Amino acid sequence: MIVCRLWRDCAWRKLKARQKVAWMSSVGAADIDLGVHSLVHVVKEELEKVYIIPEMFLYFTDSESLNDHGAQSGAKKAKKKHGTETAASLEKLLPKDCNILGIATPGIVVTPGGSASNSPMEFEDGESGFALLFPKISGVKIQHFHLFKDFKSKVFDEKKLEEAGLKNNPDLRVVLIFEYNSWKPGGVRFLNQVLKPLNEKSIIIAGGHVDYLASFPPQEKARFSTDCVGVVGLALSGPQIQGATVLLDQDVCDEKSVDSAMQRLKAANIPEQNSVGLMFACVGRGEQHYKKKNVEADSFRKHFPGVPLFGFFGNGEIGCDRVVSGNFTLRECNGEKDNLLHQYTTVMTIIHFGHAK
Repeated sequence: MIVCRLWRDCAWRKLKARQKVAWMSSVGAADIDLGVHSLVHVVKEELEKVYIIPEMFLYFTDSESLNDHGAQSGAKKAKKKHGTETAASLEKLLPKDCNILGIATPGIVVTPGGSASNSPMEFEDGESGFALLFPKISGVKIQHFHLFKDFKSKVFDEKKLEEAGLKNNPDLRVVLIFEYNSWKPGGVRFLNQVLKPLNEKSIIIAGGHVDYLASFPPQEKARFSTDCVGVVGLALSGPQIQGATVLLDQDVCDEKSVDSAMQRLKAANIPEQNSVGLMFACVGRGEQHYKKKNVEADSFRKHFPGVPLFGFFGNGEIGCDRVVSGNFTLRECNGEKDNLLHQYTTVMTIIHFGHAK
């Protein structure tokens, strides 16, 4: 008994010492439909193989196969995987003290499981999803935030930004930010109120407009409703964090111009070990924009052969050309504060979390 306890404690210390960001992904529907998204099956099978203790679990799924709204029609349509059942299944698989944030979007970008060098795939429709698992990392703080619009007040309380680690935080390096229900009255104005204080030179900002939340911490359920206008995301702080973003605008419309954009991202010289690529694209891009599948994801793989790429197709993009390197210098396209809100674009990002142990 004592030997078993010693081995268990030793294994636990070893797990806590591992500080590499892990990931999982699902491509296509599961062979057996159990009423939950295929990502649940992948997490169930792979969680014990990642050898880390996750403190934050961020996942994205396609909204068509993960929703609770409306009845199905047509014999060939797949059964909807109810969001509440999927969220509950994932929460049961994770440690109790692990924060979980789940987001549903029109389309998904994933690197298939097995190797970070696998070719990423753009799924503009069909069942797919991915999860990023963040352990405790020395010198890095990963803070989840969830801000709600107060329809009774036109004034935004910036104290909420400070509580979320988004203001008066000299170590803040990267903000991943996503707005849901942005189409509702006041939605875009609320997002601008959040972004305005963040539009500083030392911060990478990337994200987009999403369909809805699938999971969020239980302490927020009392304030949340499906009619809310809200902003969620992660604030990444610490001297080890490095990142860069490039904006592919409407003029980027062929493989050559995409390749030029990826060369700009590569020129940032962000370390590629223990790094993650993120792609936030408009639903109007992809195959119908380029007349060819997977153009942007393939270009990323060409320039970053060992970095896994994840992301989504959404209804608006957040970001600009920025670089935060090891000495925190910035190279940007505009001398003034950048326009962060876009349509019919793609924001491509790479984030480095420090040298993994």
